[in-house]
Amino acid sequence: MYPDLTKEIDTFVRRTPQSAQAHKKNLNRIPLGVASNYRAYDPYPIFVKEAHGSRFRDLDGNEYIDHNLCFGALMAGHCHPAVMKAVEPCLRTGTMYGMPHEMEWQLAEEIANRFPVEMVRFGNSGTEATMHAVRLARAATGRDKIVKFEGAYHGLHDNALVSVKPHAPEFGDIHRPSSAPAGLGIPQSTLTNVLVATFNDLRTVETRFREHPGEIAAIILEPILMNVGLCLPQPGFLEGLREIASREGALLIFDEVKTGAKLGWGGASEYFGVVPDFICLAKSIGGGLPLAAFGTHKSVMDLISQHKVFHGGTYNTNPVSMAAGLATFRSVLTRENYTHVERLSRKLAEGYRHIVGKAGLQAYIASAGANGALMLYPAEIRNYRDWLAIDVDLWRHYWFAMVNRGVMAQPYWWDEQWTISVQHTEADIDQHLAAFADVAPALARAQQERAAVAVGD
Repeated sequence: MYPDLTKEIDTFVRRTPQSAQAHKKNLNRIPLGVASNYRAYDPYPIFVKEAHGSRFRDLDGNEYIDHNLCFGALMAGHCHPAVMKAVEPCLRTGTMYGMPHEMEWQLAEEIANRFPVEMVRFGNSGTEATMHAVRLARAATGRDKIVKFEGAYHGLHDNALVSVKPHAPEFGDIHRPSSAPAGLGIPQSTLTNVLVATFNDLRTVETRFREHPGEIAAIILEPILMNVGLCLPQPGFLEGLREIASREGALLIFDEVKTGAKLGWGGASEYFGVVPDFICLAKSIGGGLPLAAFGTHKSVMDLISQHKVFHGGTYNTNPVSMAAGLATFRSVLTRENYTHVERLSRKLAEGYRHIVGKAGLQAYIASAGANGALMLYPAEIRNYRDWLAIDVDLWRHYWFAMVNRGVMAQPYWWDEQWTISVQHTEADIDQHLAAFADVAPALARAQQERAAVAVGD
C-alpha cells in the first residue's frame, strides 16, 4: 500500500467517526452492514444524512460534491424541484393502485418519441428490464442462448450474473471466453445458455454464432461498457453487431440502464447512429425514484398481449414513480439541460487532461455525455481484460484523497465512473478540478515510485 494512501485513509477515519459507528451497528443485522454489496468497502462506507442538488452531507456534517449520484441514477441531481413538485401530490392522492392510470400512456409516449421502440412495458429496476428483454427475445426467436460480453453487468438475474468479473484461469482464452458464474447459486444450465464474447472484438461474436448456428436468441450489451470505468466502442463495432444480429435472425438488446438518459436526448441509438431491437432503461429515468422500462417492436411485444409471455409486477407503474418519470423526461432530460451537462462535461474532462499532463501522471480521461472516468492506464482500454491491469491502490489513493477534499468523484470501486447532474454548476466543476490538482502530483509520484521498484526487481 502506498504511504500516501495510508495517510488518506487515516484522514478519512478521523473525518467520519459517526459513519464508522453506524456501520458497526449495521453489521449486527445486515450482511456487510449495507443494503447492496456494491455499497461496501474498507474501512467502512460513508453514511449519508441528507442530500440536495449536487451535494450531500454525511453523519459527521462533512459536505461533498456528489458525482456518485447513486451509481449514476441521479442525472436529475438530488431533490430536483420539478420532480419534487410532481411527486408531492401523489403522496395525497394514492401511492399505489395496482390498476391502470393515465400516466402509463403518457410516459410510454415520452419513451417512444425518444427511442426507436414501438411499445413499452414498465418495471422498477434495471435488473427487471434486462431480465424481461432476454425472456422476450428467447420467446420471439424460439432459441435459448444469448451472447453477452465479458466484464459487462446487466443486473442481478441468473442470466446476467455470468462473466461479470471473472479471473484467470476461469475466464479462458480472450478469443473464446469461458462462461464463468459471478458467484454461487448460478445453475450450470444458465452457463450453458449464456455465451461470452470480448467487447470490441467482432470475431469473438462471429465465433459464437458459428459454433451455435440457429441457437442464439439475442446479443445483449451496454453500448458503452461501463463496468470497467468507461470503455467506448471502437468504430464499426456497434454497426457490426447490428449486421450480425440481423443476418443471424437474433435480436440486438441495448442495455441503456446507464446510457439511456445520460448520453443525450435519444440515448445511444441517437449518439452512435445504431438502432437496436430492444432498449432497456432504468436509473436516471426515474429522477430518484425506482423506475424501469423496456421497449421493442410491436411484433415482439404482442407475445405479451397474446399471453404467450408473462410480465407482471405489483409495483409496476407505481404512480409516485411514474409522476417522477414524467417530470424527469419533460423537465430534466431536456435538450437545454443536455447542452448544460455537455458543457460541464467538457470542462471537467479537459481540466482533468490538463492536470494529468502537468503532473506527469500515466492516465487518460474517458468521457461520453454525463459520464466520465479517470482511467489509470498508459493507453486506452478496449475490453475487460485490458481493465484488469489497473493499479487498485493508486485508484484507492485517488478516491480517498478526493473524498477527504469534499469531492466524491465517483462511486467507490474502480469499475465506476462519474456522473454530472443537471444541478451541477461551473463552481462545482472548479472545486472538483482544484481538488484533483491538489491530489494528482502525489498520484504521479506514487506511480513513478512503483515503476522504479518494478524496474529494480
